[in-house]
Amino acid sequence: MSKKIKFTNHTPDDLAQFVNDKREELRALQFNVAGSKNRNVKLARNIRKDVARALTETNTRKTGDTSSRVK
Repeated sequence: MSKKIKFTNHTPDDLAQFVNDKREELRALQFNVAGSKNRNVKLARNIRKDVARALTETNTRKTGDTSSRVK
């Protein structure tokens, strides 16, 4: 099981690159699962959660709202 990544220390460019990489990983996973058995059945869910966390951090920075950040 992987640890959660803290996005507060990353630049906006790093976050955008992370989101793009994870979306590509998810797309590849979805195509590969159709033909074979996947050992980690929760991998797709974890990738989607990582993308959501990164996008939440990006949107929080744009709006300037700090109330949703966990300290």
